Amino acid sequence: MEDSLIIGLFLERSERALEELDQKYGHAVKKTASNILCDRLDVEECVNDTYLGCWNSIPPQRPDPLVSYVCKIARNLAVNRYHANRAAKRNGAYDLILDELEEAVPASMDVETEAEAKELTAAIDRFLAGLRREDRILFVRRYFYADSVAELAAERGESANRVSVRLFRIRGKLRKQLAKEGYAV
Repeated sequence: MEDSLIIGLFLERSERALEELDQKYGHAVKKTASNILCDRLDVEECVNDTYLGCWNSIPPQRPDPLVSYVCKIARNLAVNRYHANRAAKRNGAYDLILDELEEAVPASMDVETEAEAKELTAAIDRFLAGLRREDRILFVRRYFYADSVAELAAERGESANRVSVRLFRIRGKLRKQLAKEGYAV
């Protein structure tokens, strides 16, 4: 079913919208959540919460593209669940990805105000806009959707080591760019 028709079902408040959304993007939502969360039950709950989030936000939102909107909701919910689990010392799989980025991006504790957080976000967006499309996609898939290096390498027909080196170089460029813009790392 086309995204516009699924959104139309949401606008009509038809429960069929959730069925169609699950059928079309359920795999992407589950993958996004499971890349961050280790526990199957947490993933299932995150998926259900994602669909509830879509139900509550469409309308008034009319997302385009729908898959990005749904996966962003899933990612945000999974990260929140991850932090809750980490506080309870239940989960540590996402730590590796956070550790990789820690050397390039200032810690959230250093970003004291919402305005500074928005400025940092804008700086990272400018950096990503300046990357080659392939590197930008690689960076977002690894650090936003938490795809594994092995998975990214297999999709590209490259070795995991080569992908790791590319990501390391991209993080280095990000670190230099942020330092140039005055963000302490």
